Amino acid sequence: MTTQEATPSFEQAMEQLERIVAQLESGDVPLEKAIELFQEGMRLSQLCGQKLEQVERKIEILVEQEGGMVKKPFQPGEGETR
Repeated sequence: MTTQEATPSFEQAMEQLERIVAQLESGDVPLEKAIELFQEGMRLSQLCGQKLEQVERKIEILVEQEGGMVKKPFQPGEGETR
């Protein structure tokens, strides 16, 4: 198994994280299992954050200036938090 196969996509990680949160919120999980789920949830949360940061760095806005296209780094709009 390659590293890429072992690493879920952003969407897969979010789905897994949502399932973990639902299990933990139900309160029907034994303490040992809850700790394992929490650790996995933290790992998935960090993975999602890293993937979002990678995408943010890749995003560039094309701005038309004086008959040409100029690449401008992505700047989050006002009111957006990091």
